[in-house]
Amino acid sequence: MKRNSRLSASLHALVHMAQVPDQPMTSEEIAGWLHTNPVVVRRMVAGLREAGILSAARGHGGGWTLARPATSISLADVAAALEESFLSINTQPENPSCLVERSVNRHLDGFRLEVEQLLAAKLARVTLADIATECGEGIAAYKENRHAV
Repeated sequence: MKRNSRLSASLHALVHMAQVPDQPMTSEEIAGWLHTNPVVVRRMVAGLREAGILSAARGHGGGWTLARPATSISLADVAAALEESFLSINTQPENPSCLVERSVNRHLDGFRLEVEQLLAAKLARVTLADIATECGEGIAAYKENRHAV
């Protein structure tokens, strides 16, 4: 898994799952898509299960499935479940009595809040189904172009 974002990796896996919603996927299968270890996948999906995005079935034929339709799972839902932080600006004061530091931190906190609100609004408008549909159209076009050659 080359990504350093759990959100990106989780969305990658969830979109694959959205394309075959009734087929349980094992941690091993998901790890294959993400080029990582199944243990990493199990850690990654814990928050998604707790948030009601994924459900698990044990035993033969078991695995992970979407707990609700992909049309009702937004990117914002996934980001919230993972407690993903997009901006890592640290504004913890090192010298609370310094007026300059307090002013800088106040401005940075304001900028971060504004960006986070904008990002959250945009993430809320896109669902797993939107991405799965886009991927399906791309795959169909790719296959069609390969046969035309």
